[in-house]
Amino acid sequence: MKLGLNLGYWQRDPDDATETVLAAERLGYDSVWTAEAYGSDVFTPLAWYGARTTRIKLGTSIAQLSARPPVTTAMTAMTLDALSGGRLLLGVGASGPQVVEGWYGQPFAKPLARTREYVEIMRQVWRREAPVTADGPHYPLPLPGGLGKPLKLITHPPRPDIPVYLGAEGPRNVALATEIAQGWLPLFAFPGKITEMYGEALSGRDADFDIAAMVMVVISNDIRAALDGVKMMLTLYIGGMGAKQRNFHADIIGRMGYAEAAAHIQSLYLAGRRQEAFAAIPDELADGISLVGPPARIKERLQAWHDSPVSTLLVMGPRDEDSLRTIRDLVLA
Repeated sequence: MKLGLNLGYWQRDPDDATETVLAAERLGYDSVWTAEAYGSDVFTPLAWYGARTTRIKLGTSIAQLSARPPVTTAMTAMTLDALSGGRLLLGVGASGPQVVEGWYGQPFAKPLARTREYVEIMRQVWRREAPVTADGPHYPLPLPGGLGKPLKLITHPPRPDIPVYLGAEGPRNVALATEIAQGWLPLFAFPGKITEMYGEALSGRDADFDIAAMVMVVISNDIRAALDGVKMMLTLYIGGMGAKQRNFHADIIGRMGYAEAAAHIQSLYLAGRRQEAFAAIPDELADGISLVGPPARIKERLQAWHDSPVSTLLVMGPRDEDSLRTIRDLVLA
């Protein structure tokens, strides 16, 4: 199993995780990942950290499709990959209707078809085999009826095959990842339930297909407080990160076997009863998707992750070198 560090969003000055990233590189972590929603972008922090490191891979978790046309993401990815010596891992995803329609002012339609077109156009850009053309309904190139003509990237990418990961939560999206991408980025993973939830969707994956699961880690003797930290995060995602009619995070929690709880949590949250929503998060759910407690407990619970299809653990939470070292020794022992 490989080990990565997921920093999430850049929030505010002085949230510069350079020392954390340098520590992760010294300790042998394989990758570091950043995120975007409707605040910081996903690429700029990676450029900052990439300029200060030499080996650790740089991952986007995720670059939102609606934030950029596919050729823009392809150019940005190619540039960062070239400047970093071929270290980019490009995670992309459709996000959700609240962000896509509310922040980008675009319709959230046919996310699977849009994702397929998007990735194919990026690969055309990087391969430089011919001027880029696309006849799909979502990203037609060149624009029909206009003055544009097919163009070819004027820069020669060092790698025409930048690894692409898909952020996906539904089974059809996961199946698409195995078909067109090199990896899958699950936001919430319950290791003992992955095969049950996604066995058919994952059946077509290649042997080297990377399942890079994000997992919140809290090293602490106070298990109650550690679980509460996980529950606070779940409260926001289940209750508030999506519309009442369409919340992909609540849906995935439902597929884990907590559909009734997810509906109740969302209802409480949207009614402004956030403390009650927090209290309604089952401890078993919070514990199942995270690694919390003293090192001995985390080591014991890691076995479920080793037994699962997950091939990379993307650690969220710890920022100090001692904690990163402890996690490394537990995971890679």
